[in-house]
Amino acid sequence: MATPTSEFPELGFYALPGHTRTPADLLDEVRAAEALGVGSAWLSERFDVKEVAALAGAAGAVTDKLVIGTGATNINSRHPMLTATMASTLHRLTHGRFALGVARGVGIRYDLMGMKKVTNAHLSEFADMMRKLWRGERVSHNGKLGNYPYLHMNDWLDEDIPLMFVGFGPKSLRFAGSLFDGVILHTFLSDQALKKAVACVREGAENAGRDPDAVKVWSVLATACDADEATYLKYIVARMATYLQAPNYGELLVDINGWDRATLDAFRADKVVSKMPGGIDSVASTEQLRHIRDLLPESWLPAAVGSAEDCAQRFNDQFEAGADGIIIHASQPHEFAPVLEAYRKVRDKSRFTDRTNRPC
Repeated sequence: MATPTSEFPELGFYALPGHTRTPADLLDEVRAAEALGVGSAWLSERFDVKEVAALAGAAGAVTDKLVIGTGATNINSRHPMLTATMASTLHRLTHGRFALGVARGVGIRYDLMGMKKVTNAHLSEFADMMRKLWRGERVSHNGKLGNYPYLHMNDWLDEDIPLMFVGFGPKSLRFAGSLFDGVILHTFLSDQALKKAVACVREGAENAGRDPDAVKVWSVLATACDADEATYLKYIVARMATYLQAPNYGELLVDINGWDRATLDAFRADKVVSKMPGGIDSVASTEQLRHIRDLLPESWLPAAVGSAEDCAQRFNDQFEAGADGIIIHASQPHEFAPVLEAYRKVRDKSRFTDRTNRPC
């Protein structure tokens, strides 16, 4: 992995956050983020115009310093050889600035698409297979992941590509700490939930005989600096409401925060929410979002909002809770630029001295 040279290696951002119809916006976003000194750009994937390999290649081609990571892609929507090749190609295209982040995904979507659900056993076998293929090894595999009699990329390959896990359940985080190079948590974790999540990752690493501090834990922080009502509703309320829509997914997010499931049940039963013809962040009107905002307790929307100084303090809160890095969510670079200026004034550089040689 290339040594980062950005001013803020501990800060990343989600490019093309949420729903988009104009993926070319990514190019200006990553250029602007790099100019601001942000260390990494993370790309989620949707089955419309957000195919992550194409986006990562484009982002890498127009930047020089920015780490480009998938945050995340699935392990079962591509053949393992395609995923391994995607990662090694992007790794070399960016001169070592790529990280492969994978996730378990949303179960109901797998059901609808006719794909198998992903377990820890699948992820463990996948990680082992990727690392062997990137080292140029020959792989013969028959297990939970599938039957692959012979897989081989090339003898001259010897790639050191960080493998990231994206998730937030306690069992998943302990598992991730035992195996992955880094962990990306979920948006909207309270400070207390963040502390517990970091502890789970560290515990998993220690139990596996690994250095707990070597596994980088990234908080994902929804940010809306000096936002007007419409922007706040879109960036914060709509995003959280969409997560809560998903069966099982919403329950896990509520449970890890220690919130009341009865509030979740009432939210889903609401006449506006229950009749929503798709993801709330994609289809809800401003009027509908105002209604949805009133369904959610304020404590269910932990984010960086308010003035630039308020948001910078929330950044510091994440580090105090144990995060190694923050991935800014929802806002675009021109929107969070004032926060970086405020953060620069209160940043404790010593906190990151030993963590900048491998940002993922």
